[in-house]
Amino acid sequence: MEQNNDGNLAQVRHVILVLSGKGGVGKSTITTELALALRHAGKKVGILDVDLCGPSIPRMLSVGRPDVHQCDSGWVPVYTDAEKSLALMSIGFLLEDPDEAVVWRGPKKTAMIAQFVSDVAWGELDVLLVDTPPGTSDEHLAVLENLKKHKVDGAVLVTTPQAVSTGDVRREITFCKKTGVRILGIIENMSGFVCPHCSECSNIFSKGGGEELAKLTGSVFLGCVPLDPLLSTCIEEGKDFMQSFPDSATFSAISSISQTLLDSLQTA
Repeated sequence: MEQNNDGNLAQVRHVILVLSGKGGVGKSTITTELALALRHAGKKVGILDVDLCGPSIPRMLSVGRPDVHQCDSGWVPVYTDAEKSLALMSIGFLLEDPDEAVVWRGPKKTAMIAQFVSDVAWGELDVLLVDTPPGTSDEHLAVLENLKKHKVDGAVLVTTPQAVSTGDVRREITFCKKTGVRILGIIENMSGFVCPHCSECSNIFSKGGGEELAKLTGSVFLGCVPLDPLLSTCIEEGKDFMQSFPDSATFSAISSISQTLLDSLQTA
């Protein structure tokens, strides 16, 4: 198994965890859009969706529920494009009923994550994004435990501007420090609302919580992503926002964050 572990991740150059302190902050949306931005930057990207109880990324990428095939090295990831530049593996592919609840105890979740990490034949990737569940649970420890033989470059933390969210992210920062995971930066999601008529951005929530948290904890602030109806529509319909709206402010924000991340990986 250890040999298989090394083999399936040997051609993966960088591994990034995407974490959030609480649910509902748009972590899976950020993971999806970062993957698309990196792909448009010419990178080969993989997404490992280990949010076992809420695997939403297959819908966001409009890949449905395809059959998962096996090769000599393990499971073959599902590719979202003909060029095979974006690969995805999610528990959503393995459920017989998409409405089925995953009612598993910790050991079974841990075993599934171990299998996801070791048995997916990713091939050559520039970046593997690992979309984790909210909080700091068994799943996070299982991911780190099974990736310890392979270098984890660090974690991106997703928050919304409100204090209730940034407070939870503080605990996520503590988790990273205790487990030795480098914090690549903090992203403030839902930072303002982009009017679909005039494109003006209004702060319907508070603003600046993510940036203030980054300053207080000595972390890098990667940037803000607003609530954008165009992005929401693309997510709902499984369309590539980065390809559809290259002139939008949200496109610029996500592209800037992805480029900052790439620069950080190169200097690590």
